[in-house]
Amino acid sequence: MQEKIKELLVEVEGFKAESKEQLEDFRIQLLGSKGKIKGLFADFRNVPNEQKKEVGQLINTLKVKAQDKLEEFKTKLAGGESSTTNDLDLTRTGTPVKLGSRHPISIVRNEIIDIFSRIGFTVSEGPEIEDDWHNFSALNFPPEHPARDMQDTFL
Repeated sequence: MQEKIKELLVEVEGFKAESKEQLEDFRIQLLGSKGKIKGLFADFRNVPNEQKKEVGQLINTLKVKAQDKLEEFKTKLAGGESSTTNDLDLTRTGTPVKLGSRHPISIVRNEIIDIFSRIGFTVSEGPEIEDDWHNFSALNFPPEHPARDMQDTFL
């Protein structure tokens, strides 16, 4: 059985595929449900216990090499086809187009924030105009307090 496995190893290593049909025949012949490797796994039951370790390793090596060879030729054949079909979009411009930029006011604002952040200030945002609740009621100013006079408020 070991000689048969070694012959199959030599056959796998020497395999060359020129088309997808040959590759598919190779896959079916070796790795298919009725392939040679499945047959070896079925015959593995009849191997004496002393030889099971090395025969099992040989079968697994054969299977891995066959799968690697199959993947290698799949990528080669797929790469050959992609070179014949051109995926370039000839309607695109030759030079990349810049898409947008920052508004000049935003640039200056960010620079100012950066300068003030370096000297210890922090940026906090809130409402532009305060309302009566936040200015007086929440701070427990009574309604008759002089700070609520119309000349002293923003309202």
